[in-house]
Formats: sequence, structure tokens, C-alpha cells
Amino acid sequence: MDKWFQSKWFVRIISLIFAVSLYLFVTVETDMTKGESPVVPGTTTEIQVLDDVPLDIRIDSDQYVVSGVPEFVTVSLEGKTSVLTPIVRQRNFNVFIDLRDLEEGEHTVEVEHENIPKELTAFIEPKTIDVVIEKRATEQFSVHVEYVNRDQLPIGYEVGEAEINPTTVQITSSESVIDKIAMVKVYIDLKDLKESIVNREVPVSVYDIQGNELNANVEPESVTVSVPVERPSKTVPLNIETEGKLPDGFEIDKIVADEEIEIFGTREVLSKITEMTTEPLNLQNVKESGVYEVELDFPEGVIANDETIEVTVELIETKEFKNVPIDVRGNDSVTFIRPNDGRVNVEIFGSDRTIKELTKDDFSPLINVGNLEEGEHEVTIEINDKKGVTIELQFERATIRID
Repeated sequence: MDKWFQSKWFVRIISLIFAVSLYLFVTVETDMTKGESPVVPGTTTEIQVLDDVPLDIRIDSDQYVVSGVPEFVTVSLEGKTSVLTPIVRQRNFNVFIDLRDLEEGEHTVEVEHENIPKELTAFIEPKTIDVVIEKRATEQFSVHVEYVNRDQLPIGYEVGEAEINPTTVQITSSESVIDKIAMVKVYIDLKDLKESIVNREVPVSVYDIQGNELNANVEPESVTVSVPVERPSKTVPLNIETEGKLPDGFEIDKIVADEEIEIFGTREVLSKITEMTTEPLNLQNVKESGVYEVELDFPEGVIANDETIEVTVELIETKEFKNVPIDVRGNDSVTFIRPNDGRVNVEIFGSDRTIKELTKDDFSPLINVGNLEEGEHEVTIEINDKKGVTIELQFERATIRID
């Protein structure tokens, strides 16, 4: 015995045994004071709740279909942690209802399970399920395209006839559901659509006469849809509208713009349009010749590449110079009888660009009397020409007396 205590390995083993014994003693005492049962490693129990366990259906699917079955059930498992943990982690068990021995009609069936170890207790919610078993039926249906947000298709665009591939689908369900089918549709959203749709895969939906969606097996579940998107156009005459009056002293020489304009819209809308007009150009705001931007007056459902056009306005301006002295050449002894003051009003017409640069000093009315004798005479009043300007004198002839 003394030799054992002199061995360091013996002492270490004895110390380990005492340490473990002390740990178990303290643990048991603590649990006892709490009113709990002693816990021994590897023997603890717990409960795990699994909310999304798939529910399998066992039925002769070639002959029957079933309704009323939830996709998932809740399974609560209770047992030793050492057994429970791997089962929860791997989920290698099945939960199912077995309908293979049942006939058509309504049934209440129990939810069963398999591959759950006997050491675990399983609680399934719901425990039973009310189901309806019906004869299986299959039928072919044509697929139709329905457009949504048609009013949000950009102005000027229209859709052509859709192409569907395949044009029919096979629908499998109970005979009662097959009898309710009224519409088999795919949906195409036209909002902001400006380009053609080419071979877009779209899911198929099945509805009854009230528009309620039906739960059925559709084969294929989606079809490809192609929709041509077009932008029909038409070229029509363009009419420039005006309103108001020009400022005093001005008149319109011409208004120039594109004679025609290309417009876009549906073929139905375009067929009713023979011309395009502008919003009225307010002449009170036209102070000089130049280019003015005018908005187009679009009929409903029509648009052009631009919302405005440029209009070139050419103005004729009238300006009058009063009491311009008449220059006398050839004799200084002249007395004016008409006009009695030897002055005449000069009125000029022309492009406002030219007229606005001219002043009274640019015009010199004159008479030439160098070859006239004494006495009364009627002579022509002459005036120098200006390019692009029309000149009118108050008097074309003057009456004079030479002393």
C-alpha cells in the first residue's frame, strides 16, 4: 500500500476520482435544494418544436386527387438530448397521411410518422385532418393573354397580336375543379413598354367564372409569349395658329415653319387626323422678326418627337418721319405754295430689321428747278431710294413759285 502512495500515477488517479465525486455531490445537492431531480450527464431530456415539417400524402395519384391537406405541420419531439439533437438536426424522419385504402368522399385521417426513434415522444399538430378524395381528371385548355396597365402604355405605341407557345396546356385536378375552369391566362404588363417582348416566360393562371384562382396542376406551368410593340406614324400638314394683335406699326410679312409634321399614335387614332395645329402664338408678344418656339396642340392619344416647334416670323414695320425739309436745287428764289412750309411727311415700309436702323436723316426729298423760268410751277418731289424699303411721300408733287 505504501508503494502505491509513493507512485505519482496512483496519486493522480485517486485525485481525479475525488474531483469527479465532489462535482457530482455538489451538483446533486444543488438540484435537491431547487426541488429538481439530479442531473446525470447524457440523461437530460428536452423538447424541440419544429414548425415547418412537410406533410407527405400517400395516395394512388393516378386515380385520385385530394384537397384540404396542409403543406406543413408542427412536430414537437421530447426525449434525451443525445437522441433528440441528431434527429432535429438531420430531420431524417417522415410525417404523412395514408389515403391508399380510402374511397372517394370526405374523410378524417390521422397524421402519422416514421423513422422517429422509440426513445422520443412525438406530438403532431394537427393530429387529424379532414380531407376530400376525388377522382382525378385531366383536360386540355387554350391559353389567352391578358394585358394589364394598358392605359399606361406610352402614347404613340400600340401592341400587336401576341404569340403563345404552346397555345394549350394540360390541367390536372379533381373532376369538380376541372368543371369550374373558365379562364386560363397569362398576364403581360404594358406599363412603360416601348420595345417588343420576345419569348418571355410567363406563368399560367387558372380561374373560375367569378375570377377566383383555382388550385390545379398545370403542365407546363409557364409558356413563352412574344408581343410586337409598334409605333405607328403619319405625316400631316401643320397649321400655325395665332391670336391677339401685333404692336402698332407692325404687320406680318410671313410666318414660316415646317409644312408637315410626323405624328405618332394608334392606327385608329391616326386615321381620324388630317392636320396638326399649334397652340396659338400670341402676336402681342411678337416685338420683332425672329424665331419663336410654339407648343403643339396634340389631340388625345397623339404625340410627336418634340412637344414644340420653331416658327420664323417676318414682320413689316411702318415708320413715319414728319416735316422733312424739301431740298431745292437749281434756284434759290423759290417759294413753296404747296406744301406751304416746304416740308413733307415721309412714310417708309420694310423689314423691321432694316427699318429700325433708319432715321430721318437717311431721307432727303428734293425738287430740281434749274431749268424753270419765273412763275408758278408744279414739280415732282424726288427722294433717294433705300434697298428693301418702300417709301411714300405725303405729296408726290409740289407747287412752287419762282421769283
